Amino acid sequence: MVDLRSDTVTRPTPGMLAAMTAADVGDDVYGEDPTVNALEAEAAALFGKEAAVFTPSGSMANQIGVQLLVPPGEELLCDVKSHVVNFEMGAAAALGGVSSRTWAGPAGRIEPERIEPLINLPGGYATTTRALAVENTHNMGGGTVQPIERLRELKALADAYDLGLHLDGARIWNAHAATGVPLAEYGRLFDTVSVCLSKGLGAPVGSLLITDADRAAKARVIRKRLGGGMRQAGFLAAAGRYALANHIERLGEDHARALHLARALEPFGLCDASQVETNIVLLRVPEIGRLATAAAEQGVRISVLGPDWGRILTHLDVDDAAVEHAVKVLTELAG
Repeated sequence: MVDLRSDTVTRPTPGMLAAMTAADVGDDVYGEDPTVNALEAEAAALFGKEAAVFTPSGSMANQIGVQLLVPPGEELLCDVKSHVVNFEMGAAAALGGVSSRTWAGPAGRIEPERIEPLINLPGGYATTTRALAVENTHNMGGGTVQPIERLRELKALADAYDLGLHLDGARIWNAHAATGVPLAEYGRLFDTVSVCLSKGLGAPVGSLLITDADRAAKARVIRKRLGGGMRQAGFLAAAGRYALANHIERLGEDHARALHLARALEPFGLCDASQVETNIVLLRVPEIGRLATAAAEQGVRISVLGPDWGRILTHLDVDDAAVEHAVKVLTELAG
């Protein structure tokens, strides 16, 4: 089976499994797990930040970041297709009391000139805007990379209005691999950064919320409140440490395979290869559910996102042979 539904479907590599079983562990709620502590320190250093907090999921890391920046009853602005308001079960409102409004950017790209008119200042009867959230890469945009120049413009805008900036960096590793922009440069621009270890990097579980020391201390309280306090979490953190050390540099392979897939599928009207920037290929197919069912019967799984669109993602468990099999199956079905 070639599973292209997501880059979350990977299994730990032999080296990662060995690191997990050899992990030195303690009780992380007491701050006594040495492997968790090492992972947090290493991740914070990568982004030029003071601290990081290990969380079970990216949704939790995002919601902690949002709660740190937006008090209850006030407002977060983000893209209309962003993960933080579409795929986290309304957590910002339900758990944080956070209101939200959205802008619409082409393929999820930020355009600060569209965002500025939405900002509500304190006073009067409009909900006060307190923070902006950016997704990089942008999942529903098709793996879109946010240009660093635009992020710098957004930072200037946020500073001008005294707004917090949260980065949903679930796939920031892919943005880094595609552009060469240092992770620390992204870290410099944002107050809070969430990163995922279980997508392109192949760890089985875990994300991190990366920020300054004061916010990290508050983040641990919120994490516990949300049920995210884990005990001997070093077994999971060891997978994350292995991923950071071994799986970032190889992401370019996933990008190349995604582009190869897109170029092979484009003549059959399945996608637009010119839109592929990282490891995500958006599919535009009438009645895509039928294509997905037929492909699965031949050993290729794709993600259906609507009646006429879906996506495929390349990842650690998809090699060249798997790509070629997927090309063969999908093009024969489309032809």
